[in-house]
Amino acid sequence: MYNREEEILEQYEVEIRSTVKGRGALGCETNQGTMLLKVFRGSKERAVFLYDILEFLGKGGFAAESIVKAKDGETLVKDEMNDTCYLLKNWYLGRECDVRSREDIIAAVKKLAQFHALAKTYPGEIPDFLKAERHSLLMEYERHNRELNKVKNYIRNKNKKNQFEMLFMKEYENYRAQAFDVTGQLKKQDEELGEEVAGRMRGLCHGDYNQHNVLCSQGEWVILNFEQMSYDIMVQDLANFIRKILEKYNWNTGLGIDMITEYDKVRKLLPQELKQLYLRLAYPKKYWKIANHYSSSRKSWISGRDIEKLQKIIAQEPQRKQFLKMLFCFTSQEECVIM
Repeated sequence: MYNREEEILEQYEVEIRSTVKGRGALGCETNQGTMLLKVFRGSKERAVFLYDILEFLGKGGFAAESIVKAKDGETLVKDEMNDTCYLLKNWYLGRECDVRSREDIIAAVKKLAQFHALAKTYPGEIPDFLKAERHSLLMEYERHNRELNKVKNYIRNKNKKNQFEMLFMKEYENYRAQAFDVTGQLKKQDEELGEEVAGRMRGLCHGDYNQHNVLCSQGEWVILNFEQMSYDIMVQDLANFIRKILEKYNWNTGLGIDMITEYDKVRKLLPQELKQLYLRLAYPKKYWKIANHYSSSRKSWISGRDIEKLQKIIAQEPQRKQFLKMLFCFTSQEECVIM
């Protein structure tokens, strides 16, 4: 049977020399270098914007992937048989950011700051579909709070509780208090934040910044996979990356503060951004994620993995609180210095 992906590749002005299947993509060696053919589930408008912003980053000397246009000048090629759209991207070969390496982690943070700083100067119009609502994070946390309460009520009304449910209930009040405290502080910041400062905090966000999407290629750090890009509070990328790393490092305070400091050296953080960063890391997102997974799963059988995850975050809680205490002092000091 004729390979559908090979037929898609015929619509590009490139000579395919070899291909290799990867996770949800097709790696291609071509006469123009390494490329990647990937299913794209976004809109045509999103693909067009991605092409434009990646071209802008490239012209600014920033190492990132870029999109290859088809022979007809389109950014997407559609397979009419299964109604699937594809992107062809110039690709980099290299190694992913090694989360065991402090040097790699710091390099990835600096690269993120460089992206945010350069993308902030993009002169084109930001399409509405990329823009998050002004109070989107507050609405998200309020929804999470309701979901936590719903899980609590469900478990409380059960006559016989399993190990996971007993452990969840034992820790519920602690995490509930954290969630509501963060939500209250965030609401206060949203009310006090002026439009001018809010605008300075917003910019293009990668949307999925993790160790798998930043790699070292021939001594240069490169960012890949921008498909989840949005226009929102920029420190969300930094907060998500810090959380993922510190969960692996038992919330090491020194490493966490170093990551923030190194980012700040490249792109100076506003006092309000530091506060936002603190609130994003202070919200008990991991506890909510475990609760959400439990809520959507078959409750008659609890995975041992879910119990392990809950036990792990409980065991890390003293270190996490110590980090947050230090971060709170750190952000407060920054506010005093800047103001």
